[in-house]
Amino acid sequence: MAQEKMLDLVEIVPTASPPICRLMDYKKFLYEQKKKEKELRKKQRLMILKEIRMTPETSEHDYQFKKQHIEEFLKEGHRVKVTIFYKGREILHKERGYQLLERIVKDVSAVGKVERPARLEGPRLSLNLVPL
Repeated sequence: MAQEKMLDLVEIVPTASPPICRLMDYKKFLYEQKKKEKELRKKQRLMILKEIRMTPETSEHDYQFKKQHIEEFLKEGHRVKVTIFYKGREILHKERGYQLLERIVKDVSAVGKVERPARLEGPRLSLNLVPL
């Protein structure tokens, strides 16, 4: 039947009893499969992790500038990692870093939420934010 209709006999489910076969144009079938996969990949959004670095002594202007960047990244759909670096004896005043992170979370709560709470890893304190 396949030769009469100038089509291919394609085995769809070989494990079934009896095996299921279909008459189709196999090249066209492969082309459509590739097209569907390409369309799925196009719709898939890649989440990128952006990092913003600060120190506990970050000035008000720098804070506002970096906060603006965090909001832009979250609006674009990226995850943001906010890292506070302690240099030298700044590590003695860890609470300043925690206060700065709390302020950031409060200021960007309209566009993002905390994915991973603040965690101290050596000389850096970090926090992850995700878009709403």
